[in-house]
Amino acid sequence: MAAVLKGIVNTVKPNLATFVKYAKVELTPPSPKDIPAVASGIKNILSSAKTGKWKNITVREAWLNTLVTVEVFCWFYVGECIGKRSIVGYKIEV
Repeated sequence: MAAVLKGIVNTVKPNLATFVKYAKVELTPPSPKDIPAVASGIKNILSSAKTGKWKNITVREAWLNTLVTVEVFCWFYVGECIGKRSIVGYKIEV
């Protein structure tokens, strides 16, 4: 039994270390030093919308933008399901 447990621990350790490494970067909320980057990103989006630059993107960039959009909608839907504690409809007390 101890050998099995040791094998599991040895397998999980590197995976957990990788998860923690990426979680520290990806799962942290934005800090005040990130605000200028957000502002410049919004400025770039608005300028590309005005100039038509968005029409000249590669298929890869368009696919990645589509995946990000789908991810945002999925997280919105998951949040809605968590908030209403149901997959379908809201419970309305009469």
